[in-house]
Amino acid sequence: MKSLSSRQRGATLLVGMVMLLLMTLLGISAFRLAKGNLQVVGNAQQRDQALSAAQGAIEQVISSTQFTTTPANALAKPCKATGPNTTCADVNGDGVTDVTVVVTSKCVSTQIVPVSALNFSDANDAGCLEGASQDFGVGGAASNNSMCANTLWDVQAVATDVLSNAQYVINQGTAVRVAATSVCP
Repeated sequence: MKSLSSRQRGATLLVGMVMLLLMTLLGISAFRLAKGNLQVVGNAQQRDQALSAAQGAIEQVISSTQFTTTPANALAKPCKATGPNTTCADVNGDGVTDVTVVVTSKCVSTQIVPVSALNFSDANDAGCLEGASQDFGVGGAASNNSMCANTLWDVQAVATDVLSNAQYVINQGTAVRVAATSVCP
């Protein structure tokens, strides 16, 4: 007759192998989950960097007075060999362009500012009053128009990641007061 311990010798080995298999599967699953999370974070970081480069390019264009007069050539210093209205961004500091941003500006509407809408004590509005004709209430006399116009612009930036060719688009509207003679080009 065999003792109880001799019948259970193989069971310990079998339970040990099953436990090792389960621990291996658990380790592989944890590695895959961590790798997936790392890819998601990397993609989100890449997206944020491209959107930041696009927003910076829009701010650079809007800050230039050149974009209301020559919207097709609004940037004073575009990227080399990429054409007008293009900026290059190095987001990781290695000296190589990582994101290329192409900016387009389109004048959406123009509205002449009436003299009655101006604030005479505001220094910004004072320039619109110089040279504006007077209206004497006579038919055919001068209009109520000032020397300024409000223009509404749609500025679009398309940021393209150089490595993956992923594109991110930002649209931003801006209003600019210009001389009434230099309305939408």
